[in-house]
Amino acid sequence: MSAPVLVLTRRDVESLLDPDALVDAVAGAMADLSAGRASAPARTVASVPERDAFLAAMPAYLPSSGALVSKLVTLFPHNAARGLHTHQAVIAAFDPETGEMRALLDGTYVTAARTAACSVLAARFLAREDSEVLAIVGTGVQARAHARAMAHFRPWREVLVAGRSPERVRVLAEELASLGLPARACASYQEALERADVVCATTSSPEPVVRREWLREGTHVGSVGFSAEGPEVDAATVVDALVVVESRESALAPYPVGSHDLSWPLREGLISPEHVHAEVGELVLGTRPGRTSREQITLYKSVGVAAQDAAAARLAISTAEERGVGTRIEL
Repeated sequence: MSAPVLVLTRRDVESLLDPDALVDAVAGAMADLSAGRASAPARTVASVPERDAFLAAMPAYLPSSGALVSKLVTLFPHNAARGLHTHQAVIAAFDPETGEMRALLDGTYVTAARTAACSVLAARFLAREDSEVLAIVGTGVQARAHARAMAHFRPWREVLVAGRSPERVRVLAEELASLGLPARACASYQEALERADVVCATTSSPEPVVRREWLREGTHVGSVGFSAEGPEVDAATVVDALVVVESRESALAPYPVGSHDLSWPLREGLISPEHVHAEVGELVLGTRPGRTSREQITLYKSVGVAAQDAAAARLAISTAEERGVGTRIEL
């Protein structure tokens, strides 16, 4: 008879994922992926074209940690106008010895947290060591997750917030200030980017919110935004930047597996596949270098890979078992 399944709610998961431990877990997963030790195929997608949306299945196996999971995630970009999360997800974890289901956990918070954790990981290798000003571009779940994760990366002299809605920008800046971050609302994307050393772009904008003419030399950009209509980062930035991704296969694939940010310049002949300098895992392993000069513009483009979900889920489950958190149910 199968053992009861551990169920972890969103509140449970939030309490279990320590930000620093999560970055370390994601680093291991990225290294395994780039070294060929992980099995994490590109996501399989069922499109919902009338909503510019999709449902994706993302399985992964990490032998080094014994994580065998699959995430089901929806991306409904128009949910933001309804006050709903654009990404909603659930993760099922299985026993790598028997294939039996061992846990079922909220994947919405995991998606936000692991995405931000990998952005922090990339910034360790790509941001200038003297970076002082952080720009948070966007006002949704990922913007909040990135601001909180980046607060663990280093102390910031200033955190600039920019977005489409002035009211949402104001609310987020006040929220971050209440957490002790030196946050300030900006009137435009341009204002924030022209002052930033590190940019976290987290939008579902149909047109670029990161433009080359707004970036100073030496800026690091982390882009996690995803839109059916167009790229979050303009082609000029991609062409000029040292580009790092989670997985070359996924990042260079057409939307909705990959993103327009890289697939469009690739299709237009502005870049070649070789323009991708490295995978994050290669930076972790030391097989490829990160930033090599103060003047470089660096770009980490994230499309999300299941290895990150597997690492985060494994961390949450192991911590839950240690603390006795969660509910056991018979399926």
